[in-house]
Amino acid sequence: MGKLGHQITKLLQKARPFVSVLIFAFVLLMSNLATANEISSLRIGQGVGNVRIVLEGDAKFEYKAFLLSSPSRLVIDTYGMDVNPQIEKQITKNNLISSGRIGTIESNGRRIVFDLAKPAVIKKAFMLSPQSNFGWRFVVDITLVSPREFNSKVGTSYAFTSSDSPSSYAKRNTPKPSTSKKSSSKKIIVLDPGHGGKDPGAIGYSGMYEKNITLAMGKELKKMLEDTGKYKVYMTRSTDIFIPLRERVRISRKHKADLFISLHADSTKNRSAKGLSVYTLSETASDKEAEALAERENKADVIDGLNLVEHSKEVSDILINLAQRETMNRSSEFATFMVQEMRSAAKLVADTHRFAGFAVLKAPDVPSVLLEMGYLSNRTEERLLKQQSYRRKLAQATTRAVNRYFENMKQASLF
Repeated sequence: MGKLGHQITKLLQKARPFVSVLIFAFVLLMSNLATANEISSLRIGQGVGNVRIVLEGDAKFEYKAFLLSSPSRLVIDTYGMDVNPQIEKQITKNNLISSGRIGTIESNGRRIVFDLAKPAVIKKAFMLSPQSNFGWRFVVDITLVSPREFNSKVGTSYAFTSSDSPSSYAKRNTPKPSTSKKSSSKKIIVLDPGHGGKDPGAIGYSGMYEKNITLAMGKELKKMLEDTGKYKVYMTRSTDIFIPLRERVRISRKHKADLFISLHADSTKNRSAKGLSVYTLSETASDKEAEALAERENKADVIDGLNLVEHSKEVSDILINLAQRETMNRSSEFATFMVQEMRSAAKLVADTHRFAGFAVLKAPDVPSVLLEMGYLSNRTEERLLKQQSYRRKLAQATTRAVNRYFENMKQASLF
């Protein structure tokens, strides 16, 4: 090898580390490019007779969403995106979806199929740009319908695509005027001071009437909630009057309440019994109530915002049942927050969250709890409940629980 050859060899030896770095960087870059543009996760949320599907990816992508029959399926085709195989495991069974799977279409397409447990149609399909901790999201909303309506929307001619213009989308989804839209962004809470008028409720150790304690607590809590600036608060009664139990439910639904809190104080022959408890509707009571509602001739607006007259009996029955199930879940969620916050304010009974068939808890679309603030038959607790300072502590704990409940709902609704 000549002098020139030796010089080239030395240069290559010196450059070898840099070449290795360049090769590593190139491989890393190609690896990143290979894994980019992927739909990485899927989330499914349930409502009353509806389900929201959210696909999250690294970039905006082309899509087509449509229905197929025999068997009933929702199909989402995506283009120019890989789909993480783990998404198949994230397709969970719920009220409208029974199972799902992933497949391949064309050269650059992926297909996600959702088997439908009940007939449903696509109400919305749209892309959301990155926000907060979320990347690009494709959202599909489906809603329960009759088999006839499902069959009328089957096929790619009714597909929702990324090329849809706002005008064509609006034409296909012209909404009916809604009577349930709230005019204020504030959450609506209805407080229900138990008993009243000819019904004194429990009679305390020294003769104190439950109806007076619940009304005083209702006024205290109303002021505290409204002082946060977040809530509009109504009361089923603000004076010493008698209101039937079913009328209290009607009042909460008339105001389109987001939350209903019934206020009570307990009493028993055992004078040593004491402690606060929180009740929500029992499963058995819910089933009976749902059955009674389903048998009513006039089903208009049994569920807030849904005129069940427009649906078949089968769909109406399912919607009522779903509404009550969802309401029970939300009621239990709020009751959990109540129990947690009340620990620092009052003595609690064992198994503080309890279940019963109280009539005032049976609004099918209003999350509801009944708060037993303590035992008036216990001398110590009666004395405490008569004190405004103690009722204020209970009101503060309740307000914290309300704040946590609505904040949790807000976080859960982000997609």
